[in-house]
Amino acid sequence: MHANRKTYLPAAGKDWLLLLYDPFTKLLGVEASHRKLINQATIGPDHRVLEIGCGTGNLAILIKSLNRAAQVVGIDPDPKALALARRKAQRRGTAIQFDEGFAEELPYPDGSFDRVFSAFMLHHVRPDAKPVSLREAFRVIKPGGSLHLADFDEGEPLSGGLHGLLAKIFHSRHGSSSHQIVLELMQHAGFVDSKQVGDQALVLGRVMYYEGVRPPPVSAASTSH
Repeated sequence: MHANRKTYLPAAGKDWLLLLYDPFTKLLGVEASHRKLINQATIGPDHRVLEIGCGTGNLAILIKSLNRAAQVVGIDPDPKALALARRKAQRRGTAIQFDEGFAEELPYPDGSFDRVFSAFMLHHVRPDAKPVSLREAFRVIKPGGSLHLADFDEGEPLSGGLHGLLAKIFHSRHGSSSHQIVLELMQHAGFVDSKQVGDQALVLGRVMYYEGVRPPPVSAASTSH
């Protein structure tokens, strides 16, 4: 998975802040954002679900707790965050597979998952790696499956006050993207029906919610005349 040969931004921006990450995200209302993302996905009991950039595992654990029969996998390049995620899942008695790896090099076969999630991950990815990451998400989704993505909108006022302070501590970014750019990246990756399905104001900025579908294969009958 080559996780040790590449650089990454830790889940909390800096390793020493990791233990503060969960309390602060709870204080900032991130769980409500996670629930909103899960609700839009309509997860079935037989679904395999992947969270890309799972960090300390909050979203993956919530998905599993709300969908006990689903198989849930989380992937992140930060081994310290993953160790914390595994401990939290074990304490809650939730069976989740946590893997170390990067969004642009997902170590899974084509069409492995019914639903793929990405929550506040895309702004951590280098601009040149964003298209690759979304193509990888597309690749591992089963035909007819869907991507559910949440991230900050570009242009939110994060330079001053509480916004600025928290952004500097917890969100050292490669850069947020406008919703138009995110939708274009999703479309170029191959997703159909790519759309923004909602937005929400958090302390750190405005969050945009997106959805895209990997189209089912075109049958021979539909292409014949």
